[in-house]
Amino acid sequence: MVSNPVHRLPFLPGTSFKDSTKTAFHRSQTLSYKNGYAVVRRPTVGIGGERLQVNQLSQAELDELANKAPILTYGQPKQAPPAEFIPAHVAFDKKVLKFDAYFQEDVPMSTEEHYRIRQVNIYYYLEDDSMSVMEPVVENSGIPQGKLIKRQRLTKNDQGDHYHWKDLNRGINLTIYGRTFRVVDCDRFTQVFLESQGIELNPPEKMALDPYTELRKQPLRKYVTPSDFDQLKQFLTFDKQVLRFYAIWDDTDSMFGECRTYIIHYYLMDDTVEIREVHERNNGRDPFPLLMNRQRMPKVLVKNAKNFPQCVLEISDQEVLEWYTAKDFIVGKPLTILGRTFFIYDCDPFTRQYYKEKFGISDLPRIDVSEKEPPPVKQELPPYNGFGLIEDSVQNCFVLIPKAPKKDVIKMLVNDNKVLRYLAALESPIPEDKDRRFVFSYFLASDMISIFEPPVRNSGIIGGKYLGRTKVAKPSSTAEDPIYYGPTDFFIGAVIEVFGHRFIILDTDDYVLKYMENNAAQYSPEALLSIRNRIQKQEAPAPELENKQTREDPPGVQELEALIDTIQKQLKDHPCKDNIHEAFQIYDQEASGFVDKERFFKICDSLNLPIDDSLIKEVRPSP
Repeated sequence: MVSNPVHRLPFLPGTSFKDSTKTAFHRSQTLSYKNGYAVVRRPTVGIGGERLQVNQLSQAELDELANKAPILTYGQPKQAPPAEFIPAHVAFDKKVLKFDAYFQEDVPMSTEEHYRIRQVNIYYYLEDDSMSVMEPVVENSGIPQGKLIKRQRLTKNDQGDHYHWKDLNRGINLTIYGRTFRVVDCDRFTQVFLESQGIELNPPEKMALDPYTELRKQPLRKYVTPSDFDQLKQFLTFDKQVLRFYAIWDDTDSMFGECRTYIIHYYLMDDTVEIREVHERNNGRDPFPLLMNRQRMPKVLVKNAKNFPQCVLEISDQEVLEWYTAKDFIVGKPLTILGRTFFIYDCDPFTRQYYKEKFGISDLPRIDVSEKEPPPVKQELPPYNGFGLIEDSVQNCFVLIPKAPKKDVIKMLVNDNKVLRYLAALESPIPEDKDRRFVFSYFLASDMISIFEPPVRNSGIIGGKYLGRTKVAKPSSTAEDPIYYGPTDFFIGAVIEVFGHRFIILDTDDYVLKYMENNAAQYSPEALLSIRNRIQKQEAPAPELENKQTREDPPGVQELEALIDTIQKQLKDHPCKDNIHEAFQIYDQEASGFVDKERFFKICDSLNLPIDDSLIKEVRPSP
């Protein structure tokens, strides 16, 4: 058991002793310099000058014991002392890996170069795994060069991992701070070190050269081929001679585009073109006189000059294959200048004379380009959404601030407080709806309809207002041209469809009878006949007298009444109601309301009325 050498106590938890009078806790120095070289020495004392509990043997004795092979070994052999400790900053001091690399830099604002190749040296310091990027300084380059990235540990991914010398090799790409470097070669020391660590190096690559730098090394061209064209003669001959053309630019195909007029001037003295804009009073445009300043206009560019920045740099003869000349401006033909297509429709007399003498073109008529009035646009109303009246909704399509539709004031004054009331039943396949009754109120002043359902006790249906006062359109009408129900559409037996619900008129009040009597010309014969039948039923005698009268009536009267009821059902929606009414009035000269059977069938045959043949055979007299 190990014991404390000072107090001879077992070295166990709870029995150790700490010297409370100890004040020195410094460590002994293990690294020193001798003649400018770092020398490592083993510590001789412990912390605070305490004696070390190890064998105080010299280095030579330790090496001898480590290399000695005993002949006889009793028990397990003792382990050799650890190897000499050498810190990393000592072992790899002043050892640096050097790689040759380059990166490509875009040059957007230059006509002579689109990109630039910059050569750099990448240094990897083995003592602390740091890296730096240096660019050799080139004299008069105009580029800040030297230290691009100062010495530091560089991350290689988003997880925060740093570059290690195992990640470096020839022929690879290194991305540092968003810039990609291509490693092409390394020095001799770097190659030996990486191969000694078991890394297989890629073959070296050729360093990329900067195209602009190589272009500057070529000798400048000093010889210029003289031109056969005498520009001085052209200037002196055609000075102050200008061709004037009148053109239009039609941009109506684009949004908010329009057709605008321009004047194109072609200067014969130097083959330049100028485009002037024609302004009109109150056209709402700024008074800029020129659309395009006087300059030479390219017609055909070089194939590689499409990306030439024309907005900031002038075009030279190197980018143009053909320029615009006077023969390209012809009246009646379109002309594309700087992306805009102009149509030349006229020119001045001097231009006509010049084309006649120079090119032999004598026919340059003026072309009429006046704008034709477009056909009127038919205003289409949006579909009816079902809310409110159609007349109110349509007002939003006519004016910005809608107004209420005009009302017939005279009609409202004449028919004020005049209401026609009808009793109706709901036509529904549901058995519970067969006994329901509704009161239709037709307001003559506004042509509106309201429906009220009288409450019935223990019916299970809550009565009251069924439909508020509103206009009801017929189902056969459209939303663009609605046809509303009128007073002539309400009579006994008529079917009224209100928003998908069908109602059958069963009875009317006395005021309706009086109104129909005063306005009989407005109602159809079917409506008048229904009212007449109702009056007859009201004036009918007691049942005993009715049975007696029925027995006394001839058999033809009963058949005629049955025929009338059947025909009424068949002629309910016949389009020739007015013609039938006039035909029966012609034959009924006494205004008795009845005609004999022969005249009845004669009228039916003349008007082609759809009467059932079986009924006709039963009632028609035998020949």
